[in-house]
Amino acid sequence: MTPEHLARLLRDGEGLTVEFKRAREALNRDVYETICAFLNQRGGTLVLGAADDGSVTGIAPEAVAQIRKDLVNTLHNAQKINPPMQLVPEQLELDGQIVLVLSVPESSQVHSCNNRVFSRNEDGDFDITGHSQLLGELYLRKQVSYSENRIFPFIRLADLRSDLIERVRHNVRLQRSGHPWAELDDLELLKSARLYQRDYQTGAEGVSMAGALLFGRDEVALGVAPHHRTDAILRVQDMDRYDDRDDIRTNLLESYDRLMAFVSKHVADPFHLEGNQRVSLRERIFREVVANLLIHREYLNPFPAKLIIQRDRVTTENSNNPHGVGLLRPDDFAPSPKNPAIARVFREMQWAEELGSGVRNLFKYARAFGGQDPVLSEESIFRVTLMLPQLSGVSATLPALKLEATLVQPESQPESQPESQPESLEVRVLRCLLAGPASKAALSSALGQKSISGPLNQAVRQLLAAGRIEYTLPTKPNSRLQQYRLTPAGQAHLNQQDS
Repeated sequence: MTPEHLARLLRDGEGLTVEFKRAREALNRDVYETICAFLNQRGGTLVLGAADDGSVTGIAPEAVAQIRKDLVNTLHNAQKINPPMQLVPEQLELDGQIVLVLSVPESSQVHSCNNRVFSRNEDGDFDITGHSQLLGELYLRKQVSYSENRIFPFIRLADLRSDLIERVRHNVRLQRSGHPWAELDDLELLKSARLYQRDYQTGAEGVSMAGALLFGRDEVALGVAPHHRTDAILRVQDMDRYDDRDDIRTNLLESYDRLMAFVSKHVADPFHLEGNQRVSLRERIFREVVANLLIHREYLNPFPAKLIIQRDRVTTENSNNPHGVGLLRPDDFAPSPKNPAIARVFREMQWAEELGSGVRNLFKYARAFGGQDPVLSEESIFRVTLMLPQLSGVSATLPALKLEATLVQPESQPESQPESQPESLEVRVLRCLLAGPASKAALSSALGQKSISGPLNQAVRQLLAAGRIEYTLPTKPNSRLQQYRLTPAGQAHLNQQDS
């Protein structure tokens, strides 16, 4: 949000989706009641450091850090806001005063604050805990508004992939010590993630559509969303049809893996330094693009989602239940999650950013990658267009490692400078996996090999033994769907190589 946008908001005054709160030295307790009410209704903007009449009172500079910390920690605390909601305030300065702005989305869940359910009208927040009719209407509206909440009472735990649930459990354990999902059994994890719910209108209880799409066996995912499909297409030489294609009809976790592998196979990763450390622009950009393609989709719509790679750009399309129409910009972007339960799993896996910050990062890295801002257009079909780098006449859709070899060689070297030693096959494999998990076949293609070679098999075995990569299907090492992903040890080894 820009200061100009904030000033206009303060002039227009409070209403159904806007609330001002004084917070000079600390937060008032009713702040969380307002956040709860926004989540349960249409979302809204909470301005901390402003009086009811819109005048700026500001936050004391020495109190800003503690207020931000208290806000973020409390919103993660299920004893306060349940289910928890991850939100990060934005700090702005207006009239010489510090103000915090919190953009609260409409949630797909019914939230409580201190075990009380709050809703919102033009007059403010009100407690509806004891009003059964209002509660029932609220639950019903959430069910209708968000198709991911549809309950399928006859889906059994055996219909879900326990290895995928374990993958999430393993991943969050690596990301954060003491993560609440790490020690839960499968059913408890589903309930904690709001992927197993109860319909308070009918009494039906079971796995939601979101749970089936994330963890269901292929026939289960397609059973709850028959039109679920993502078409990955390379269209560089054959513009009428395609040069390569992956028709993806599987759960969302493996859909993510296959889309990232397709991008890794066909999009180059130019050399880029952030500070003194090399970062993968391709991984940072397409992690967000691919996650958004899967998260922000209306799965009841038969429109097939697409990721199309052309010579100079990548375009994605997916069906959408728009909260607005037009182009999205990071300076006035109001986050509105389409499938919050699915989005939460992706965020906990570190596959997607917090609401709003992912769009800002996409704009930041896209400029360094392709030289232009991405175009995000929200209508009934949500489209993202991202320009690819123009690299001295070399196609940006060549396999990454071939192109990288072209990029990192300087145009000329002093005669006294010794030639650099070529990287080992193990390091090159690790670089391939920066963009996400990949199969041996995808690795072989990215390395420029015609088929899976003996040295590649040996390199994979050595990396597994060293703990630098791991299986995506650890219980099925010989599965035809097996892929490999980078571990923290592998990332550390790459960082050491680059330094």
